[in-house]
Amino acid sequence: MAAEPTAPAADATFWSAVGGRATFEKLVRTFYEGVASDPELLALYPEPDLEGAIQRLTGFLEQYWGGPTAYSDQRGHPRLRMRHAAFKVDPAQRDRWLTHMRAAVDAIDLPPLYEAELWAYLERAAFAMVNTFED
Repeated sequence: MAAEPTAPAADATFWSAVGGRATFEKLVRTFYEGVASDPELLALYPEPDLEGAIQRLTGFLEQYWGGPTAYSDQRGHPRLRMRHAAFKVDPAQRDRWLTHMRAAVDAIDLPPLYEAELWAYLERAAFAMVNTFED
């Protein structure tokens, strides 16, 4: 007889409730597989090897959702808009980013309430990163 799933403890973080590092690492690696296959979006990344970007996004998301604080310990305050200001992020690039992130979120197969909460945040963050409407 299979064990009944249990609800997360009241003090559990989103990070721990969805599976911790393994879940966020799968999310980010799946996302960057999409980025690597998208020349227009890939052009925004200054490093030819995406591993640094993978580690930074994984660390940021882990920290945001209640996991380890290594991101801020190593890089300081996230300052997302400031860190992305040097890159031309227009609505088309935002939409490409969201396309690959949507596929990544779908790949981690979260329970619906967690999926909705994560997606709402990612969508808001993507819209906030737009810093130009020029072609």
